[in-house]
Amino acid sequence: MIRPLAALLGAFATLGVAAAQAQPAADTVAAIRARGELVCGVTGVTAGFSLPDSQGVMRGLDADGCRQVAAAILGDGNKVRFVLTTSQNRFPALQSGEVDMLVRNTTWTLGREAALGLEFASINFYDGTGFMVKKSLGVTSAKQLDGASVCVQPGSTTELNLTDYFRTNKLRLNPLVIESLEELRAAFIAGRCDAFTTDASSLAAFRFSQGANADQYLLLPEIISKEPLGAAVRKGDWRFFDIVRWAHFAGLTAEEMGITQANVMSFADNQNPDVQRFMGRSGDLGKMLGLSPDWAVNVIKAVGNFGEMWERSITPLGVQRGINNLWTKGGLQYAPPMR
Repeated sequence: MIRPLAALLGAFATLGVAAAQAQPAADTVAAIRARGELVCGVTGVTAGFSLPDSQGVMRGLDADGCRQVAAAILGDGNKVRFVLTTSQNRFPALQSGEVDMLVRNTTWTLGREAALGLEFASINFYDGTGFMVKKSLGVTSAKQLDGASVCVQPGSTTELNLTDYFRTNKLRLNPLVIESLEELRAAFIAGRCDAFTTDASSLAAFRFSQGANADQYLLLPEIISKEPLGAAVRKGDWRFFDIVRWAHFAGLTAEEMGITQANVMSFADNQNPDVQRFMGRSGDLGKMLGLSPDWAVNVIKAVGNFGEMWERSITPLGVQRGINNLWTKGGLQYAPPMR
């Protein structure tokens, strides 16, 4: 049974008010150090973002975002425990402290930040809601989906975007709402819905995962929303917030400077003042964050710079970097000065 949108929004608001009133008393950084690992919420089922490889090692852009923070705090990017979350339980998991942070294809919105007691510390992927169909359907535009059944996850920004888009374009909508992303994909493959909607990056990951059958699926050209995806933490723990934010910026800064996982230590004696601060040789940036002087070096040793993370995880999906490029290359990824 599909719940009315008003009911969903009402439940969302009630949860948000309760969560916003419960500010964290614990020091997340101290808790991470005491247990010796970072606990990070991910999807665990999305190629390119977080998906175990054949050895059971979590791989992807989001997974590496978790490793960046573990490397900054603990000096070792492998000290992460990944917790699989759904679109419905991800926010309660963060609010309750079950996870330290959330890097799960999660969109930064006003409602989530103002009402759920959360803060978004970084954006690792500028995305948008898209649509996928089987080529056999003969559809080449989302505006041809009048009366179509559309697979969508509940509790997601996609659900609201879908409703808004169909209403605005005076299209009839028959949503098929399924919480589990894996079950939703299976329903689409089985033909239970005509179209599948979620973030365009996730659709590309799904198509990539189909291997030889990938050519059966078509990503429609319409991108109907802004979906800045990134890392979320609990509101009020500002030291941890700063570390999560600047661990991401360290990856961008390293890319700007040409610092990579392979060559990072060759910059140790570089006399450029910006490089010296990045390497922890001057400026006391680590001390300001409550970290070791070489925290940024540890981040790069763990996962490389942001460009390396992208090439390793997203490029194989066939997704162009586009607006996710550095600002110096016409993109939106921009790191404030590390000084």
